[in-house]
Amino acid sequence: MVTINRILESKTRVQYQDCDPYNHLNNSKYIDYIMAARTEQLLNEYDFNSSELAKKQGVGWVTAQTQISYFNPASWMEVVTIETRLIQFSESSLLIEALMWNEAKTELKSIMWVKLVHFNIQLQKSNKHSIELMKLFKEVNYPLVDNHTFDERVKSLKQLIIVK
Repeated sequence: MVTINRILESKTRVQYQDCDPYNHLNNSKYIDYIMAARTEQLLNEYDFNSSELAKKQGVGWVTAQTQISYFNPASWMEVVTIETRLIQFSESSLLIEALMWNEAKTELKSIMWVKLVHFNIQLQKSNKHSIELMKLFKEVNYPLVDNHTFDERVKSLKQLIIVK
């Protein structure tokens, strides 16, 4: 039986143009880095290309909600590790969690939850996921056991960090 990775991980370097005057990654750029990482992770790990899906089937996902909490700054030229997972799904939406760490994963930089709604591009309205997509989501889903809200998750991560 083939085991499928449910937590995806990749590394990237913080670029100068994405930083504020203090050489910290600009707050809005965390979202860009995380979404770009997730896109590449899906392509590399599952051979899942959302661009091709949009072109061929006319469907994709739009962001309905983004929640982010910052723990420690990511700095210019620092290599960060971005870890993502699908923590919840329905017939028409996904909830993705992303953690940004330092390269060694000893210092948490941020946590982000993004809710994505499946969308029919031609009809300009939400769309139900196909049977194939639902099967994939069931395989890769990695639900959180104790944290049902973003604030609960942030609180639990802060407690974990203090314990370390």
